Amino acid sequence: MESMNETHDGFILLGFSEMPHLRLKLLSFFLGAYTICITGNFFISFLILLQHQLHTPMYMLIVNLAMVDATFTSIIIPRALYGLLSGDTYISFPGCFMQLFFFLAVGNMESFLLAIMAFDRYVAVCHPLRYLVIMNRRTCVCLVASSWIIVSLHSTLYTAMASTHSYCAWVLQHFFCDFPIIMLLFCPNNVATEQMILFIEGTTIISSPLLFILGSYILIIRAVVDLSTSQRRWKTFSTCSSHLTMVILFYGTVMFMYFRPISIYSPTYDRVISIVYSVIIPMLNPFIYSLRNKEVKSAVKRMIKEV
Repeated sequence: MESMNETHDGFILLGFSEMPHLRLKLLSFFLGAYTICITGNFFISFLILLQHQLHTPMYMLIVNLAMVDATFTSIIIPRALYGLLSGDTYISFPGCFMQLFFFLAVGNMESFLLAIMAFDRYVAVCHPLRYLVIMNRRTCVCLVASSWIIVSLHSTLYTAMASTHSYCAWVLQHFFCDFPIIMLLFCPNNVATEQMILFIEGTTIISSPLLFILGSYILIIRAVVDLSTSQRRWKTFSTCSSHLTMVILFYGTVMFMYFRPISIYSPTYDRVISIVYSVIIPMLNPFIYSLRNKEVKSAVKRMIKEV
C-alpha cells in the first residue's frame, strides 16, 4: 500500500469543524483562556523576578513552571485559533511534526518540573536547616537543565518515529498534533506495537516523575506526622498544598489521556480532556500559587504600593 508520505504533504486537523454552531463560543473561550494564561504566567514571573524576597529556589522553580505553561499553550492555541477563524484544517508534515516535538518536550517538562518542586518541598520539610545548602543555585540549574535534555531526547525519538512512519490515512480527529492521535494513522495498524509504545511513554516520561512525587510526599507526610503539635503539622503541610493541587490536576487529566487502551479511544472526549490539560490547567496555575500563597499576596501588595 502506498504510504501517505508519498502521496500527500500534510494532515487534515478536523479540530472542531464538525461543530460549526459552537465556533464562536470556542473562539471566545480559546482567546480568553489564552490571554489569561499568558498574562497570569508572565505576571507571576515578573513579580517573582522583581521582588528580591521571592528569590528562593521554590519561587525560581515557579518561574520556570510559569514559562513552561505559557509556552505549552502557545504551541497549541494560536494554531487552534487560526483554524477556528479561517476554517483552514490543513497542516503540513513539517508543521505537524514540529508542533509534536515541542508539545512533547514542553508538556513532559511540566511533569519533570513538578517532580523537582516535590524534591524542593521534601528538602524544605525534612531537612529545613540544610535547605539552602542542598537546593542551591547549582543544584537547581543542573536539575532543570538535565530535565530539558531528557525531554528533548525523548521528543526527538518520537518525532523521528512519527516522521518516518508510513500512513494509511491523513485525517487527525483532533485540534493539534499529538502522538497517540497520529499513531492511529500508522500503516499497518499494529495494535500490539501501539500499546507497547504507549507503555514505554507512560513508564519513562509520565510514571517516573509521578512515582518520584509520590515518594517525596510519603516522606513529607511521615515528617509532618512526627511534628509535636497539630498547628505545626497544618502550617508545614500547607506549604505543599499549592504544588499538590497542581499535581492532582495535571496527572488526573494526563493519565486519563495516555494510560488507556487504544480500543476505548474517543475523539470527542479526548479533545475535551486535551483542553483541560493544555489550556485550563496552565491558565489556573498562576492563580493557584497567588491565591494560596501568603508570600506572593504580600509581594503583590508591596508592588502595588510601590506603583
